[in-house]
Amino acid sequence: MTDILWTRDSVCAATDGQGSIDWSATGVSIDSRTVEKDDLFIALKGPRVDGHDHVVQALADGAAAALIDHRPNGLPDNAPVIEVADTMTALNDLGKTGRARSTAKIIAVTGSVGKTGTKDALRNALMLQGKTSASAHSYNNHWGVPLSLARLPADADYGVFEVGMNHAGEITPLSKMIRPDVSIITTVEPAHIEFFDSIEAIADAKAEIFAGMNDGTAILNRDNPLYVRIAKGARSPNVARTLSFGENPEADARLITRVADSSGNNVEAVICGRRIGYRLGLPGQHLVQNSLAVLAAICAVDADVAAAAKTLSELTPIAGRGARRIINVTDGSFTIIDESYNANPASMRAAMETLAAMRPEPCAKRIAVLGDMRELGKNSHDYHVALADTLVKNGIDKVFACGSQMAAMFETLPDEMRGGFRDSAELLGETVATRVKAGDIVTVKGSLASGMKTVVDQLSALQINTVPKPGPALNGAV
Repeated sequence: MTDILWTRDSVCAATDGQGSIDWSATGVSIDSRTVEKDDLFIALKGPRVDGHDHVVQALADGAAAALIDHRPNGLPDNAPVIEVADTMTALNDLGKTGRARSTAKIIAVTGSVGKTGTKDALRNALMLQGKTSASAHSYNNHWGVPLSLARLPADADYGVFEVGMNHAGEITPLSKMIRPDVSIITTVEPAHIEFFDSIEAIADAKAEIFAGMNDGTAILNRDNPLYVRIAKGARSPNVARTLSFGENPEADARLITRVADSSGNNVEAVICGRRIGYRLGLPGQHLVQNSLAVLAAICAVDADVAAAAKTLSELTPIAGRGARRIINVTDGSFTIIDESYNANPASMRAAMETLAAMRPEPCAKRIAVLGDMRELGKNSHDYHVALADTLVKNGIDKVFACGSQMAAMFETLPDEMRGGFRDSAELLGETVATRVKAGDIVTVKGSLASGMKTVVDQLSALQINTVPKPGPALNGAV
């Protein structure tokens, strides 16, 4: 039986709302397109869409009730609704109440790169050790965090929440809402630096994750150049201890050896004084670093580190963040590595290092298809041009690119590496689709706004039906 998260009375108490019809909800939704049976649908007003326009449909699709701040047209008088002064404020109230009634050990994850993967790895590890709730997808902003907390069952043993930002001051209120027992900062890199004066300012903004802690544990990347600065920020009264991870000999979760192959890494590490070996089912040095952070957090919440390490072999990349697709074509198949969800200098380096570790078939190529990295500010040109050295260093065979910022990088490449440049992702995808061959491995990466998912879709459309057509019946068989 699915747990009841909210009732009419508990929502009214949390939000100071009014509702006359009794109901109970087992989920919470803010998107009418994905509302599930017995969800509480919260009608938020965004810059382009007002959820109130979809309340009637959400209820018709099975929502238990709707949270509204005005009655939309067509809503029956007997509809199960709670009326509040403002639905966004009410969502925050539900998130705070969800956290206040929970006795779970709470982990918050932030960082310039690797938040979602680290959060997912923690969820997978902890769900075998107790009732675990975690942020869905990348729900890490001013509405995603309270929504995730509103979905936190009162009897959960563990909660894992992702926290993002692109401006200073955004993490502090989210941390105070989450009130984490453990906070992880995966790394600090020049992501969203357009909105900051320096990378040091980004580090300070990430350190806001400590604001909501109370005698908690901070987990920091010892190999990051800004470790000392962030560690100083963790010396607030809110943080009782700091654990570090990385290759640094003083790290509490320390990498000893890593043996990489095309599908993952075999890792040996010391985790909080205990030597342990495990298989990480994801390629890439940066993901090994994040796995150390995961195991340090497991140690910090007093869960079973060895059992958690076993779950790391089962991790698989998700769409837009390293997911792989095998595309069958007439004379074989090629591989797409879908990194189309986001991009910054650090994640670009990591993606190219991962591509370099892959082994194409004989005479096939490692191909990078790249779109602009956004929100890099006044140094955007330099960050893009510097990517050429990364591509050369990692032995990428052919590079295809689009976007105003990638143009300068493309011109910097050696002639033999230039596959093609186009003005848009759509035109670029058309070009790559005519050039890719069986056996190739193709990484597609760019910031979400650069539209590189279009390229992934165009290459995926090359898939042919490999199921053989039935032949004529033999010897009377049917």
